[in-house]
Amino acid sequence: MHPFRAAIEQGDLDALPDLLAEDVRFLSPVAFAPYDGRPVVSAILRAVTRVFADFRYVREISDGRDHALVFKARVGDREVHGCDFLHHDDSGLIDEFCVMVRPLSGAKALSEAMAVQFEAAKREMGLA
Repeated sequence: MHPFRAAIEQGDLDALPDLLAEDVRFLSPVAFAPYDGRPVVSAILRAVTRVFADFRYVREISDGRDHALVFKARVGDREVHGCDFLHHDDSGLIDEFCVMVRPLSGAKALSEAMAVQFEAAKREMGLA
């Protein structure tokens, strides 16, 4: 089992920053511009855990430094299917984290819910 998946499934959010490279890049399913850096990405990941309900990984695919973690969850009354695409640097830390979700109605619900949570995430990063 991938360490990121294990941390999420165990609810160990404090373990997440140690799995991320300092210069990790997060590619959001609902924002065009990427988010860069361990503090920012850690805050986003914590915010996402407040948005998703009934989150569960259903499949894991690994190939060298690339990993795909397929998940299902709910955002409000919308079911979301998605995938976390993780890439690791030479030291084994996640240096790229790309999330894809479907269907469009679920992505819209995620975008709206994350907009609310982003204010909390900014406070966690010391930006508000």
